[in-house]
Amino acid sequence: MKSGPEADLLDTYLTRARQQGRQAGLSAVSVTEFAESRKPDATARKAEEAHAILGACPPGATIVALDERGQTLTSQQFADTLRRELDAGTTDLVFCIGGPDGHGDALHTAARLTVSFGRMSWPHKLARAMLGEQIYRAVTILVNHPYHRE
Repeated sequence: MKSGPEADLLDTYLTRARQQGRQAGLSAVSVTEFAESRKPDATARKAEEAHAILGACPPGATIVALDERGQTLTSQQFADTLRRELDAGTTDLVFCIGGPDGHGDALHTAARLTVSFGRMSWPHKLARAMLGEQIYRAVTILVNHPYHRE
């Protein structure tokens, strides 16, 4: 993601999540980006992108796909999901934001959970910032920080 307000916002939330996350059992929060596939059709692009993402996931990682057709969670439910994963000993939780065509079948199959930020499509820059904020919010819920209010 190129520098700009969305990148700054993402960095702000991920920095906060890292700082608060230690109290919740989070050891690291990072972002990995992949180039958009240049394949000629959407199915091939999605397959190539899914292959790249899955190839970069640590063995045994829990994969969460972000997709407009996924389950809509409240912030508390999202935090509860993180807590369950941490309590289960999950060491790598990977959130995947798809390319312009969405996720390939292989990634959907590998995902333990598919989450939606609503039925609307969001630009990748905003989806990243929104995910960063929700991770931070979840961490604050887990450590009883007053950031989140019901």
